[in-house]
Amino acid sequence: MDFDLPEETRDLQEMVREFAAKEIAPNAAQWSETETFPTKIFTKLGELGLMGMLVPEEYGGAGSDMVSYVAVMEELGAADQSVASSWNAHSTIATLPLLTYGTETQKQRWLAPLARGEAIGAFGLTEPGAGSDAAGITTTARRADGGWLINGTKMFITNAGTDISQGVTLLATTGKGEDGRKRFATFYVPTGTPGYSCGAKLKKLGWHAMDTRELVFEDCWIAEDHLIGEEGNGLRQFLAVLDKGRVSVAALGLSLTRAALALAVKHATERHQFGRPLSAFQAVAHKIADIGTEFQAARWMVYRAAWLADQGRPYGTEAAMAKLYASEVANRAASQAVQIHGGYGYVRESEISRFYADAKILEIGEGTNEIQRDVIARALLKQA
Repeated sequence: MDFDLPEETRDLQEMVREFAAKEIAPNAAQWSETETFPTKIFTKLGELGLMGMLVPEEYGGAGSDMVSYVAVMEELGAADQSVASSWNAHSTIATLPLLTYGTETQKQRWLAPLARGEAIGAFGLTEPGAGSDAAGITTTARRADGGWLINGTKMFITNAGTDISQGVTLLATTGKGEDGRKRFATFYVPTGTPGYSCGAKLKKLGWHAMDTRELVFEDCWIAEDHLIGEEGNGLRQFLAVLDKGRVSVAALGLSLTRAALALAVKHATERHQFGRPLSAFQAVAHKIADIGTEFQAARWMVYRAAWLADQGRPYGTEAAMAKLYASEVANRAASQAVQIHGGYGYVRESEISRFYADAKILEIGEGTNEIQRDVIARALLKQA
């Protein structure tokens, strides 16, 4: 059994590591403090061919596999979680519906510019009254004048309000079927469409440099060719791309744990108390041992889920397990790393404080960990 990454993936990871060390890490604190979305970084990621990793080359992407995607996420997320999470939202839930269900015309028109890095994508699902209950959304799409009229509000949406935002892929309800159940559809709404507006940037606990906003649709008319896939199939389309999103958030947690471990080791070996480095004290050394052990366990879970996806095998349960475990490991790692830093870990100037603030959302986004446990339990109980 070979646990090494393929040589091509290792080379890609090394390239991204060097880029992140030079372009992202030195600026991350400033972006966070000023809550600045680093547009130029995403332009450069596009030049490196990283804005369409999961998109085939024929549409401007790199045609990479999920294992390579996770390897890149490790490097971006270890440098800055805001950049990595923005990149991830663009690369998965914003683009995969277009790739999987879009027509050839839609792919050339909207997917290709996103994959080339000419613009950044957003996905609108969550609403003020609908989070984990995706079927509870109230944004409506009604046929009108040969197209669709959209009304509603989306909340906590990533990448919709930047100066390189191309548009938003969103889920709306189109009415009820003969069985009385809601029908859903996925649509693409370009930035600047009349009736579509973005609210002010939301002030968040973490991910300060990531653009997060409320989106409002007031009699927003779009043409028929903005419907992605089949009307009535929107919710199933969303669920079909969700597993890759869960693997990617698990990878984001993995990257945070790696960063927390490195910062904890650095501080523990450099900081002296009572005439000895902190690492000489068993209480501190054991914390580092725990972080390192859980990092390795999470790493294999995340990469295995990615590998299963690449093999075309079922991986929904493994994706949920990886997301659940890696996000909780990241929170424990960040907390223990702050403890090792002591007072220095609690001031905002410290790098570990930024990762600590960024960690919590990993247990909430892309399906709360309570939802992940539901998914896992259902799968295991079916085997009984």
